[in-house]
Amino acid sequence: MVLVFADNHHGKFPKSSFEVVSYGAALAKQLGTEVVAITCGSISGDGGLGVAGAKKVLHSGANTSDSQQMTRLIIAAAENINAQVIIFLHDEAGKLVAPRVAARLDAGIVPGAISLPDLSSGFVVKKNVFSGKAIAEVNVSTGKKVITVLPNSFAIASDGSVATVETFNPDLGQPRIKVLEVKTESKEGVPLGEAEIVVSAGRGMKGPEHWEMVEELAKQLGAATACSRPVADIGWRPHHEHVGQTGLTIRPNLYIAIGISGAIQHLAGVNGSKTIVVINKDAEAPFFKAADYGIVGDAFEVLPKIIEAAKLFNASK
Repeated sequence: MVLVFADNHHGKFPKSSFEVVSYGAALAKQLGTEVVAITCGSISGDGGLGVAGAKKVLHSGANTSDSQQMTRLIIAAAENINAQVIIFLHDEAGKLVAPRVAARLDAGIVPGAISLPDLSSGFVVKKNVFSGKAIAEVNVSTGKKVITVLPNSFAIASDGSVATVETFNPDLGQPRIKVLEVKTESKEGVPLGEAEIVVSAGRGMKGPEHWEMVEELAKQLGAATACSRPVADIGWRPHHEHVGQTGLTIRPNLYIAIGISGAIQHLAGVNGSKTIVVINKDAEAPFFKAADYGIVGDAFEVLPKIIEAAKLFNASK
């Protein structure tokens, strides 16, 4: 059996959860078995996980943010269905819990997988290495296996099915982390991790007061906004918009970088993008080497023209 941890946010599953369930379903088909999803918190019905490929949903009423309790939950679910492969999204929860699960189960682990395993000569999984400069093929030889999947690396399947839902409340022990308060930041637009188009900017914007142009372009394109680490560090933009080696790793269909030099630390978080467009007045900026399209010019002259073109395009629809 294949077990997939599907995280939900206040009862709703994000796009990334459906992606990882579809990944698990495709792998289960290769292995000649079925995929079971495990989730916790409040959900309605199967939450749509059946459409993405899950045959069963194990639902825990526990609403915990303690990684050790989450580890116990996943291990109990894996033992319950005798799972041979356990799959997580390569996000904060996956990075915290997956290694713990692998250690407890003596399982081999592949973090940040970008493709389904090749079963023709073992269990070979591809992942990015050296900040995305190369791809490693990892052959997992242990009996049990743990995989975390990079967001936007696998398409969501849809077969119209509905999964059976089974209540699953094992003993999780006492939490070691006490949550005193949760503050949800309200942010309009597309969540960055799920966006198909991302408009990102760096210190070339010269100050937070100029970010209106970036936000306007994102609005016209139906995109999410992001930024480089220096911009977040100096407080121009919130840290949850920081993409790169020490921030979010994203794989949108289109990534537009404005006034970002393109250091390797930033590229590590965005080089999985399908198409990269770079706007920079420095023709020698390293980002141009990774770009599919580039505009050498001052952002304060280029952006208004692109925004105007986007407005005309939207008006003609």
